[in-house]
Amino acid sequence: MKLLITGAIQYNEKHIADIQSMGHSVIWMQNEKDPLPTSYENVEGVICNGLFLHHPIEKFINLKYIQLTSAGLDRVPLEYIKAKGITIHNARGVYSIPMAEFALSSVLSIYKQHDYFRVAQSDHRWNKHRGLRELYEKRICILGCGDIGTECAKRFSAMGCEIIGVDIVAEVKQYYNRIMPIAELHNALTCADVLILTLPLTEKTKHILGGDELSLLLEGSIIVNISRGGVLNTDALMEVMQRRQDMTAVLDVFEDEPLPCSSPLWDLSNVIISPHNSFVGEGNVDRLWKTVQSNLFNAANQHLI
Repeated sequence: MKLLITGAIQYNEKHIADIQSMGHSVIWMQNEKDPLPTSYENVEGVICNGLFLHHPIEKFINLKYIQLTSAGLDRVPLEYIKAKGITIHNARGVYSIPMAEFALSSVLSIYKQHDYFRVAQSDHRWNKHRGLRELYEKRICILGCGDIGTECAKRFSAMGCEIIGVDIVAEVKQYYNRIMPIAELHNALTCADVLILTLPLTEKTKHILGGDELSLLLEGSIIVNISRGGVLNTDALMEVMQRRQDMTAVLDVFEDEPLPCSSPLWDLSNVIISPHNSFVGEGNVDRLWKTVQSNLFNAANQHLI
């Protein structure tokens, strides 16, 4: 297979050699926005992230295999891919560990007032804080119980929390005390100390959380969004966060990225912003290449490529 690999994935000589040993020829392309280094019809498979945001997939007339370096599928035309019978894989499970650690550390940092002590240190002030909170026995609502959500559940359950999942499929899973269907989302929100968003962005999940839903959260609650910005209605979020100073929102993803400098979110004291960075971890490269190689191997065995 003639395999186009973009700069969305880090690689070394061994990675490329392993792919070539499977019988694939590699075409390298650093920037997905650049012109293709070969003809569109010459490409039979791709390893990419947002390639089809810049190059119409219809031009790849011989395409039969896609490996995404992202966990989300919202940057590819899924209906077209299904209609053409193109095999597609995402990076499921690759980034779950660092994202779950990010969620846990964010909540602990707020509960333990890390910012307060950092400012006190810079001012050389010996000031105690009597308002530190415990994570123990807090109720954590995880919206989206896939790999990322379950890694979050694993870590928060180890802290002695009660874990309530909300998902399309309300099945029993390890680390959750119970999982509720999407239809019961409002009930789950009314008892959540922490709400963690890990669900994919689809037509059904876009703006699944608006002003009515966010207003149901308990006093002092924390929202952590590590999924996609579009699952939250940004305008509604800003209104609620301005009105509910008791709440804190940790936002790693946004409807518009990069977040415009003019966005009022930057200046809200109860909003913590990071630049879509929660997925970063030193284990990602190895996990991603194991996924890539495993999927290529399985596809060959199933005669899909």
